Amino acid sequence: MRTSVITLNKGRRAHLLRLLEGLGRGDHPAECVVVEMGGDDAPLPDHGFPLRRVLLDGDGLPLAAARNAGRRAASGEILVFLDVDCIPSADLVAGLGACAAEHDALICCAISYLPAGAVRDGWQAADLDAAGQLHPVRSFPQSGVVPAPQPGLFWSLAFAVRAATYDRLGGFDEGFDGYGAEDTDLAFRAAEAGVPVLFAAEGRAWHQHHPAYDPPVQHVADIVRNANRFHARHGFWPMDGWLDAFAGLGLVAADRSEALVLRRLPSPEEIAAARLPDSRPF
Repeated sequence: MRTSVITLNKGRRAHLLRLLEGLGRGDHPAECVVVEMGGDDAPLPDHGFPLRRVLLDGDGLPLAAARNAGRRAASGEILVFLDVDCIPSADLVAGLGACAAEHDALICCAISYLPAGAVRDGWQAADLDAAGQLHPVRSFPQSGVVPAPQPGLFWSLAFAVRAATYDRLGGFDEGFDGYGAEDTDLAFRAAEAGVPVLFAAEGRAWHQHHPAYDPPVQHVADIVRNANRFHARHGFWPMDGWLDAFAGLGLVAADRSEALVLRRLPSPEEIAAARLPDSRPF
């Protein structure tokens, strides 16, 4: 079965170049589809596999629509979605592809978060492994696959799925516009359709450092809108830790028994205060 890698880019060219370099160092995909959300059409290097670029018009961060556009452009029977800030290990494409061929599931691999300055020209996998830190919330097996404890632990940074299954699920719901909850919604819809989330031992990705915020107050308007959509469909609130933090800051109403109400946008000072130090991987 042919494997297509799909990634999204908006202003992350340096990260994209590392992702493509990682693909070039390992088992090549049948193709890599790059969905350009920011209009970047500068040439990209040839790493020995076909590269297809899709220009997506519009403002903001339309993650669901961009992933669906990438799927429409992909020709492989297996889809591997990689966030642009993820460098794939040499065995990621083959490993996740084999898992998806065997299991009709959403299959996630381990992510190692890198501190600032960890990736340099001539990087080596062993150096990235030494510098990276695994997220403590998710545990991956030493071999094979294991079911995720619950669908909410699905992450879209690096996952594989059969193209036919993605289509049967309807892909990502483009009603989730901007940042937040579109991947959690996909996982719960998949579970309802009998498609589990699996954690795989095969493959891993290194998450390149970029400025991060906790909570992500700069996305509060998107998160409020998408959380309301998720709640209307599934009957519970996603991202509840962020929602509680927003309420503590007075950005949203504390009472969300009926709906989540945006009270105001954050000030520049509040955004600056939420930024994590570069020494923190997540």
